[in-house]
Amino acid sequence: MAKAKEVMAKIIQEQPEDASYEEIMRELAFERMIERGLDDSRKDKLINNEEMEQRIRSWQK
Repeated sequence: MAKAKEVMAKIIQEQPEDASYEEIMRELAFERMIERGLDDSRKDKLINNEEMEQRIRSWQK
């Protein structure tokens, strides 16, 4: 796995020249969320749709 600074530098370099600070930060955060999700999947730390639905309903109370 690439080091954090290498991944961040690659993402930043891929952004358009006129990208704003907020757009770059959003892309960095998105990449991190994807990596965390993939890591959870590899570790079989998943929940099914029914469990997620129950959790969301409990937040709405």
